[in-house]
Amino acid sequence: MLSNVEINNLLEAISTRDCEKSYKALFVSLHESLYSFAFTFLKSSEDSEEVVSDLFINLWMKRKNLKRLDNPKLYLLIGTKNFALNRLKLNKRKASLQLDDFSMHLESVFFNPEELAISAELTQKIMDAVNALPPKCKIIFKLIKEESLKYHEVSELLDLSVKTVESQMAIALRRIRQCLEFKHEFPEIHSILAKK
Repeated sequence: MLSNVEINNLLEAISTRDCEKSYKALFVSLHESLYSFAFTFLKSSEDSEEVVSDLFINLWMKRKNLKRLDNPKLYLLIGTKNFALNRLKLNKRKASLQLDDFSMHLESVFFNPEELAISAELTQKIMDAVNALPPKCKIIFKLIKEESLKYHEVSELLDLSVKTVESQMAIALRRIRQCLEFKHEFPEIHSILAKK
């Protein structure tokens, strides 16, 4: 995913110059991540695709009103969540959010080249442990470790208290460590996952 600075630069080009190239670059760079997030609520590929498309159409329609944002990544995730909830209402599905009802598949727990050097077998063990987490833990773990959101940002995004986010993250990390006995077998992995 693009950094907040890169997203703001693209948004500025879209806003001030109606730059279709920047709009396309923003869409291509963020589509997969926003689609994956929408899918956690909708559990429908078609609806998730439409939500992301609607978000970007709305962004283009309101481009003249775009301002530089402190955290554009969070802004777009909140927009995706809101469009997804509207889609749920439109589809006459249950509109109240229960994070335990949603499922999410984590793509990777490794985010830089050094971490990618770990063996495929170990990577699979870690991914199995992460994907075995309860849904709420998994969503919070993904947003913090894969999307690089801060605890207070996840709290705002999911309408949870910061303490709830902290405790769910602690549960996730504890379960992953227990599953793989990180402290003894893989101290270097333990330190990667323990980072906030």
